Amino acid sequence: MMQFKAQSIRPFIGAKNFEESRRFYSCLGFEESILTAKFSFFKLDGVGFYLQDAFVKDWIDNTMIFLEVENVEEFWNKLLLLNLTAQFPTTRLVPIKTFDWGKECFIYDPSGILWHIGTFVK
Repeated sequence: MMQFKAQSIRPFIGAKNFEESRRFYSCLGFEESILTAKFSFFKLDGVGFYLQDAFVKDWIDNTMIFLEVENVEEFWNKLLLLNLTAQFPTTRLVPIKTFDWGKECFIYDPSGILWHIGTFVK
């Protein structure tokens, strides 16, 4: 078995409308580092992902990301205050659901990428 110490994991996601997606993730509180005109890194509290100006429908339609947060109820309440669906009409929010492993809510970004935002039972 290979032994190593991981530093981070950074998925690559695409965008149907790159500028709109950049604004969306900035609204969520991610800090953007522009790498090229069509490629940015977004980070928040030491975690991040790459956003690229690339749209492949099958890829986007099958992309899901799980973001663990300390308190999903607090996240949800702050999320509602952003009024994202008014600013980004294709964005959808799904309220918190409770499971035996924890709780999560869902956000579909402007391109349709599904974010699971959750808190695990301790």
